[in-house]
This record gives sequence, C-alpha cells and structure tokens, in this order.
Amino acid sequence: MLITQEGFTIEMPRPQKCRRVAFLPEVTYFKPAGIPLSTLGEVVLSVEEAEALRLKDLEGLEQGEGAEKMNISRPTFQRVLASARQKIADAILNGKAVNIKGGNFETAFNRFRCRRGHEWDLAKSANAAPEYCPTCSTPDVQAIPLAEYGQGRTSRSKRRGRNV
Repeated sequence: MLITQEGFTIEMPRPQKCRRVAFLPEVTYFKPAGIPLSTLGEVVLSVEEAEALRLKDLEGLEQGEGAEKMNISRPTFQRVLASARQKIADAILNGKAVNIKGGNFETAFNRFRCRRGHEWDLAKSANAAPEYCPTCSTPDVQAIPLAEYGQGRTSRSKRRGRNV
C-alpha cells in the first residue's frame, strides 16, 4: 500500500497474518530454582514461538509441515523458530525467567466446558458445537471465550490473540 503526502511516498508494511496455534500451555512461567524472582531478568516467549518449538522440536515435524500447520510461510516459520530458540538459549545460559504470553495468533480449536466443570478442545474443522460433554455426558455445554484461557492477551477479534 502506498500513501502519498506532500510529495512524499510512504510504503506501508503489509498487516501481519495471524499464526495458527493448536496448543495453549497451561504452565506459562518458568524460573531458575533458588534465585529470587525480584533479581531475575525475564524473557518473553510469544505463544506462536512456543508453538513453533512444539511442532519442530517436540513433534519432530519438518519446517514445511510446521509452517503449514501454523498457516504461515516456511521462511516465516524459520524466523519464528529461530527467535524462540534464541530466547530459550538466553534464558537458560543467562539464568533468566521465561514468560509465555502474547503474540499474534489464532487458535486452531474451540474450547468448551460443561456445567460440571469439565473442559476440552474441539478442532475448528468440526462443523458444530458438541451436544454433550465427552466426560460426563451432560448436555449443558458452552463455549469458553478465548479471553478466559488466553494467558493475558487482549482479544483482537473472535478467537484471536494479540500482544499485551
């Protein structure tokens, strides 16, 4: 996109595409043992960086497969993965805490809860909301808004997270 103003042409960057994430970690803060939190430095790992690490290093996927799952290009996947690895190395080698939060992503699932408190994820590809809880068969099921399990993000739009 080009914007002209008083003889100047300014090229605006393309808006960043949301990265698809299929896993939101329950534990989002790690710190070295025996060091008071008040004296620690902190590294912030975005949710999509954590997802890239999970896909490549835990699941063992090739970069092309990981990029496809996150709905991004292979070079973008490489940049996200390299950034995540650099941050983790900095935290481990320099004794810093790791905080997983924020980012620019959308979830690849919908989260549901029954009235008895059971929670589960359903793939976005599923056509309809569940009729009953898979654990207790209760028919009273409701979707959980992303903000309730979103690790401190603000909602940009439905089912999307954005930097805090």
